[in-house]
Amino acid sequence: MPNTPVLRLCGITKYFGPLAANDDISLTLNAGEMLALLGENGAGKTTLMSILFGHYVADSGTVEVQGEALPPGSPRAALTAGVGMVHQHFTLAGNMTVLENIMLGTEPLWGFRRNSARARAKLGALMERFQLRVDPFAMVRGLSVGERQRVEILKVLYRDARILILDEPTAVLTPQESDHLFATLRELVNQGVSVIFITHKLREVMAASDRCVVLRHGRVVLETSTKATSAEELAKAMVGASIPQATRTPHPHGEEVLFLDRVNASAPDRGASLNELTLSVRAHEILGIAGVSGNGQALLADLLSGLVAPAGGNIVLRGQTVNHLTPAAMIRAGVGRVPDDRTGTGLVADMTVMENLSTEIYRLPGFSKRGMLNFKALASRAAQLMDVFDIRCAGPDAPVRKLSGGNMQKLILGRVLSQGPHLILANQPTWGLDVGATAAVHQHLLDAARRGAGVILISEDLDELFQLSDRIQVMYQGRLSAPQDTSVDRARLGLMMSGQTFDHRGAA
Repeated sequence: MPNTPVLRLCGITKYFGPLAANDDISLTLNAGEMLALLGENGAGKTTLMSILFGHYVADSGTVEVQGEALPPGSPRAALTAGVGMVHQHFTLAGNMTVLENIMLGTEPLWGFRRNSARARAKLGALMERFQLRVDPFAMVRGLSVGERQRVEILKVLYRDARILILDEPTAVLTPQESDHLFATLRELVNQGVSVIFITHKLREVMAASDRCVVLRHGRVVLETSTKATSAEELAKAMVGASIPQATRTPHPHGEEVLFLDRVNASAPDRGASLNELTLSVRAHEILGIAGVSGNGQALLADLLSGLVAPAGGNIVLRGQTVNHLTPAAMIRAGVGRVPDDRTGTGLVADMTVMENLSTEIYRLPGFSKRGMLNFKALASRAAQLMDVFDIRCAGPDAPVRKLSGGNMQKLILGRVLSQGPHLILANQPTWGLDVGATAAVHQHLLDAARRGAGVILISEDLDELFQLSDRIQVMYQGRLSAPQDTSVDRARLGLMMSGQTFDHRGAA
């Protein structure tokens, strides 16, 4: 019944050392309700859901499901009580079928044989009831991203979950897959399932949720009906202040800074390849690369970073053909790289802020002499960049691993943009960032293009691409479509991303 609480979190408090990740949080979830949980990075959302699902134990407070207290620290008790969670990164076995993945862990280990017929019947009834279609005998590794997410939801429903938690559920979906997901969630809600979804996409919150809860610094700062609020009010509640919207202003394009002429490349260990890639980027231009994860975007980023050599075709930077690709050569040629993995390839987590800001310039005159580093000059430069790019930390000597994701990204941008690059490769630059940090990153990229850089923006977020790009190309199975103007219909772009109307010759 509507407005009947099925879940209560009462006074949840959780400390990690002196940090209060959750500070006396209380919230309810009603039967047949879709609740959006919002907050900046580090606001306490994941910690709160981990306590609910039994991965963490709260220092104080209680969790009640259907009026019964949930034993702390027991995922099995949460599952038994009807709580299911779909994580942002799927947890499916690619070498097993859909049915095998769904049955996994639901039958006793000491059974002599699996009851596949009963499982098949139950799964079929769930697919029919909730319109979640997928082939039970298909191997998971062959499924699309959207189909894998359906399997994750079916896996939870198969265990009779009545409370469904989804963490960033549309992070890797096309627009059509996102629409299908929320239509499915609404059908679940209509049939009495209660849903909590965590997201940074305010457009989805406004379109899909019934109620919103905003966390900031581990506390609830806003709880409201979605109809009674706005995206602007939610964003302000998340960061505690109004967020200036980064907007693209048309600017005459300058000289061509990058031209890829029918470039081929491969990475057999990753099962990825680039096929006859052609693109052009000019000064003052932001070229967006759209596509579902796994279609060659990572290999394109590696190619332009000098980590992978082309197997054919030509790469021309500012009129000069590049014959020898290495990361150092690309940096010398004026290519600034913002990688998708901040802590894995973008930064050295155990080094300091100053050391990370110095990794690409320490050999330059003024910063070293005869093999000896000028630490005073490096520290002075680091302090200046921290101020310009608003990198918030204890100081130049602070270890990078202690920075938030947003401050790590601003550190990378400071390192890249301070060198005045002619070409900037920004690969998923706002992945996992909250609205405040995202707005800052967007403004830095727009400012760089305004000053004369050419920017390649690889992103799976169509909102981001439409907001920043001058033109958009779609990448599908290692090929690029012809450039599309940003007036292109969003649905058409989504069909191209899924391969349904894709034609690399531009006839999509």
